[in-house]
Amino acid sequence: MFVWSKLSGAQWMDAWEERFSGNPNLVIELIKGGKSIRLRVFCESLAAAEAIVERFGGSIRKLAHAEWNLPVAPPRPVKVRAALLLTPEVRPAELALIQLANPLRQIISIPPEMAFGTGDHATTSTCLRLLVDVAKARRGTLWTMADLGTGTGVLAIAARKLGSGPAYACDFDPFAVDVVKRNILRNGTDGIDVHEQDVLTWQPPKPGYDVVAANLFSTVLIEAWPVIADALAGGGDLIVSGILATQAWDVFTAAARQGLGFSQVVRKGKWVTARGGHLADLIAAESPKP
Repeated sequence: MFVWSKLSGAQWMDAWEERFSGNPNLVIELIKGGKSIRLRVFCESLAAAEAIVERFGGSIRKLAHAEWNLPVAPPRPVKVRAALLLTPEVRPAELALIQLANPLRQIISIPPEMAFGTGDHATTSTCLRLLVDVAKARRGTLWTMADLGTGTGVLAIAARKLGSGPAYACDFDPFAVDVVKRNILRNGTDGIDVHEQDVLTWQPPKPGYDVVAANLFSTVLIEAWPVIADALAGGGDLIVSGILATQAWDVFTAAARQGLGFSQVVRKGKWVTARGGHLADLIAAESPKP
């Protein structure tokens, strides 16, 4: 057994939690004084620890048997409305049992890997709940979907499970793109076009997508609003997250400058997730009918 470790500023704790979300072997220790944290990830192989070093720096040491031979609780399954169940389980027999116990839910298998979005973080889980609501409203139509900053691909996979038509998923991180491709195969959700792409330089196709999801950090969202507005088709639904509550006003103000607005805002802990669309569509929906 090996352990990867790294020191970081305490202000990045949420980002590290999201990066390793779902990994039961992550330990975050707040260092005395409160300005720094120590990250540790326990790995079964040297190769796994070296892969983390290659991506994030830090150091590795080998552990004595007594240091790690303690039981670790597996990540818990995540239930979303009455429609989805996300699990880290990958064994076919166990997945069959999960499906048998949850006959009305679509089962999504997302094992913990070093990519954003295993379903148990506040941002991802709230996006999933809003996506279920959008899919219900669009039931019976062939709607398209774009998942920007896809991470593990969970939102695009969920969209396909919920009845979407073709989906597009992109991430600037090549590791995440590889993870998405594995998860698509694992879940039998073809029809997702996956690309290594920086959302800030992406040129969306016309007329855009019926549903756009963007679970990105606030600073990226603010820069990406022109692209996101261009990607969203008329009458489309927009789901965004990754927004710290302290930054929400700046994010939504910047969105309004691009003609985007939000009719539903959900706060969960430090994080804000929102559902909206083009302001013109939102205003038209609220206008009294003749």
